[in-house]
Amino acid sequence: MFPGIAVAEAWTKAGGEVLLLISEKQIDTLASEGYDHLRFEKMPSIAMPPLLSPKMVTFLIRFVKAMRECRRLFKMFGAEAVLGMGGFTSTAPLVAGKQLGLPTFIHESNSIPGRANRLNAKFSHTVLVGFEVCAAHFGGVMTEVVGTPIRPSITNRPSREEAASFFGLDPEKPTAMVMGGSQGARRINELVAGGLVKYEEAGIQMLHISGPADYETVKPEYDRGFSGGVLKGFLNEVQYALGIADLAICRSGASSLTELSFYEIPSVLIPYPYSAEDHQLHNAEIFSKPGAAELWHQDDLSEDTFAGKVVSLIKNKDRLKQMQEEMAKLAVADASDRVCEVISSTLA
Repeated sequence: MFPGIAVAEAWTKAGGEVLLLISEKQIDTLASEGYDHLRFEKMPSIAMPPLLSPKMVTFLIRFVKAMRECRRLFKMFGAEAVLGMGGFTSTAPLVAGKQLGLPTFIHESNSIPGRANRLNAKFSHTVLVGFEVCAAHFGGVMTEVVGTPIRPSITNRPSREEAASFFGLDPEKPTAMVMGGSQGARRINELVAGGLVKYEEAGIQMLHISGPADYETVKPEYDRGFSGGVLKGFLNEVQYALGIADLAICRSGASSLTELSFYEIPSVLIPYPYSAEDHQLHNAEIFSKPGAAELWHQDDLSEDTFAGKVVSLIKNKDRLKQMQEEMAKLAVADASDRVCEVISSTLA
C-alpha cells in the first residue's frame, strides 16, 4: 500500500495521472487517509483458495467481476500502464490490463516472492524487485532491481526535537520504537507490554505502534501508571516515529526495512514465523548479516528476558553506532523514481 502511494506521488510529480486500486480492508482505508490529492477506487479483496477448495467457484466468480470492473475503470481513466504492488488484489487489474494490451508491471518488495506475485508475474511485462536476491525467483521474466519506494512524507525528515514534540516525548532520553507493520504484531506487542516497568526504570522511552487490532489489548498495560512512553494504534505520520527512534523493534517486512534504512535506525528484527516462504526471515538476514540489525527469533523470546535484552542493546552506544553505519549502506532513497523511469521507458 505505502510503496504504491510512493510511486503514485512520484508519477504525479512528474506530470502524470494515477488511479490507485485498493482493497476494502480497514487497514487500506486508514492508510489512504491524508492523500486527498490522489484518486482511490476500492476493489473486493480476493484471496485465492487452494485449487481443490469449494471456495474456488466463489473466487472465480468474484475474480471475473473484478476483472470486468478493472477494464471499465481503465477505459474510463485512459490508463496507459498497470502496476501491481503485490497480493491477489493486483491480479485482476493486471489481467485486465494485459487484455487491453497495456504494459503491465509488478513490484516485489520482499527477498522471496509470495504466491500472488509468482502468479502475477505471468501477466507482467517486467518484474520490479526491491532486493537483488529476489530476481532469481522470476526466471524467464524481465526483471529490474529498483529498491522499495518510500512515501514522500517519510523522506521529509523531521529533527529529533520536532519528532519528540509531536509525541510529547523527551528528546534527551533514549527511545525505542516498537512497530509491527501497519497491521501490528501480537507477540511483539505482548513482549514489549510485559516489560514496561523495566524500560521506565532504565530511563528508556517507548514509542509503541501496536496496530489497530491489538490496541485495546495493550492499552491496559500503559494505563497502569506507565509514564515512560506513548502508545498508538496506527500512525500515518511515521516520519516522526522514525525521527525520534534510537532503536527499532519490529517485524521484517520490506517496507519497514526500507524506511529504517533510510533513517539509519539500528534495529531488532523479529520475523513473523508464519510468513509465506519464510520471506521475513530472509529479509531480516539481508540486514543482520552485515550487522545493520540483530535478528531475534520469536520462539526464543520471553517476557522475563526480553526487556533486559532491549535495555542492554540500547545502552550499548558503540554497538548502535556500528549498526547505524551499516544500516545507512542499505538505504535506497530513489526507488520511486526508478520505478517511474522503467515504466516511462516502456511507454516511450
